[in-house]
Amino acid sequence: MIIYLLSAVIVLLCYELFRRYFPIKGITCKNRIGEKDIVILDLRDYNEKGTLKNVAMQIPYAYLRRHYSEIPDQSLHVVANDRMDINLGVRFLLRKGYSVSSFEIIGCACKGGIIDGV
Repeated sequence: MIIYLLSAVIVLLCYELFRRYFPIKGITCKNRIGEKDIVILDLRDYNEKGTLKNVAMQIPYAYLRRHYSEIPDQSLHVVANDRMDINLGVRFLLRKGYSVSSFEIIGCACKGGIIDGV
C-alpha cells in the first residue's frame, strides 16, 4: 500500500516538474514581431508593464484562467518575465485551443529561436 502511495506521489511530482520546467517544442523565441495578424499577449503582472509597445492584451498568468475567453482567436505571441511563466501560460493556451506561434522573455536575448542565457 505504501509503495502505491509513494509511486503516485512521485508520478504527480514528475508531472508538475515537467509542466513547469520542460520547454515546449515547436514554439520559437522571437523578439518583438510586427506582423498584423498576430496578437501580442503579455502575461506579466500589471505593475510590470511599460517596457513593450504594441501589446494587444495584458492578462497576467494568475488571471489567465478567468479571462482567457477575452483573447481573440488569432495566432499569439506570448511575452513573460521568465521561462516558467512561458511554459505554464503557453501550455494553458494550447489546451484551450489557441494557436501560439512564438514567445519572448523580457531581458533575455533570442537568437534564431534559441534562448540565450536561460
